[in-house]
Amino acid sequence: MSERGRWRCRSRQYLYESHWFNLRQDELTLPDGSDITYTVVEHPGYAMVVPLLDDGRVVMERVYRYTVGKTLFECPSGGLDGEAPEVAARRELEEETGYLAGRLESLGRYFGSSGISDEAIHLFLATGCTTGGRVELEPTEEIEVELVPLEQLVEASLRGEIENAPSAFALLLAAERQRARTNR
Repeated sequence: MSERGRWRCRSRQYLYESHWFNLRQDELTLPDGSDITYTVVEHPGYAMVVPLLDDGRVVMERVYRYTVGKTLFECPSGGLDGEAPEVAARRELEEETGYLAGRLESLGRYFGSSGISDEAIHLFLATGCTTGGRVELEPTEEIEVELVPLEQLVEASLRGEIENAPSAFALLLAAERQRARTNR
């Protein structure tokens, strides 16, 4: 199968555009010849960081999320704002927690809702983290920082207690990366 799967776009209309995302409606012809309307959320993507301290604890956030009406336990993250993912990851870590990443390594790029959106999530492991950065929360950010051992977070992720899926996934990837390092 080709990358495009022989889907042909006959027309495209933007229903909504903002700094955060765009909502687009495409009129398509599928490979079998049938015509459909497909709605797509265009999103610039975001970076998420697993900030691992030298003592094995991770800098985590309790963040109130209006969209789900509750506080979730998450890794620091935020929009790319036109920056390279690595730059955005460092910026978001500092702005939300006051921690600075010494070393930043990619854990990969993933699509969170590929059936409706092109949003890419860039995951990073930060090590050599230090305090001393400047916290600059946005008005919509209600964040409490908490330091938790990575192994506890892995167990919580596997039990479904970390409800933010990208955070749970990033924590599992970070733990596997660390395990692979120690087994060399």
